[in-house]
Amino acid sequence: MKAFLILEDKTVFEGQSIGAEKEVISEIVFNTSMTGYLEVLTDPSYAGQAVVMTYPLIGNYGICREDMESRKAWPDGYIVRELSRLPSNFRSEDSIQNFLKEQDIPGIAGIDTRALTKILREKGTMNGCITTNENYKIDEIVERLKNYTTGKVVEKVTCASKSVLKGEGKKVALLDLGAKDNIAASLNERGCEVTIYPALTSAKEIIEANPDGIMLSNGPGDPKDCASIIEEIKKLYDTEIPIFAICLGHQLMALATGGDTHKMKYGHRGGNHPVKDLSTGRVYISSQNHGYVVDVDKMPDGIANVSFINVNDKTVEGLDYVNKKIFTVQFHPEACPGPQDSAFLFDKFIEMMEVKKDA
Repeated sequence: MKAFLILEDKTVFEGQSIGAEKEVISEIVFNTSMTGYLEVLTDPSYAGQAVVMTYPLIGNYGICREDMESRKAWPDGYIVRELSRLPSNFRSEDSIQNFLKEQDIPGIAGIDTRALTKILREKGTMNGCITTNENYKIDEIVERLKNYTTGKVVEKVTCASKSVLKGEGKKVALLDLGAKDNIAASLNERGCEVTIYPALTSAKEIIEANPDGIMLSNGPGDPKDCASIIEEIKKLYDTEIPIFAICLGHQLMALATGGDTHKMKYGHRGGNHPVKDLSTGRVYISSQNHGYVVDVDKMPDGIANVSFINVNDKTVEGLDYVNKKIFTVQFHPEACPGPQDSAFLFDKFIEMMEVKKDA
């Protein structure tokens, strides 16, 4: 069946329908990862977006549900050059085509994803429509595209209730803003007992549980849409509890302490982004998935120091908070999919909790 991708600038791509047969309007973003498509699909940070995979062949090793990063797939749509319909992998349980249908995600294959990515890089991220309606009226669709926003997607992706991953070590409160499962797993495999809280949990409840540390997770959407969560993070900041934040959590902590964020032209999404540790000069290759960034020039004086920067565009990739046991990063040290270079940050967090205990 034919399918069409219509962009906000009236560019139209024609291809074949894959996955669920339905029309969607979403923000179109691209991911440069060569592998890890299942982890991308099940990353809650993609809620409200349709993902273009720049690698030309997707699905060749099938689907292994053990690799899922959350309970379901989250993107509104999926866009590929070629979809492999005959996966080859001893771990494969199903094809990606069947998985997309099962998860009710529509998509389009057979289009020039290189050309599409160049448009998004040159003009910036824009909204788009995936449809199988050959009689579409482009002006009507473009009007709908201009009115689309992702909205408050954190509430959509967070867990419904509190849960606990048992451990014998430090007790960590993980605020689930759209957390990938490997964040909790990375802490748990280091011995931590991880209590996962819904995004709208009050700071009071978390503080009264007396955790050794607090983890603020990744998540989707515009950080400024999380006003009530930011107010609770301000209260967490005012405690002496060590805090480690990733991606959206990093942005929310900056907003909670008087900083600002802005939307990037096309964001960072993929497993090949170099970040420089300013304390050592060492560069790490990181996994990233974000469309917003902290404005370092708008951080109040004396609140935080920049710890990491992006080597390519010099944007802020990490902050260390002054006179606080708090550090945050924009990239993903849990790295699924992606390189494991920065996994040591979880060890740094545990050491920070040890120092609090000794004090």
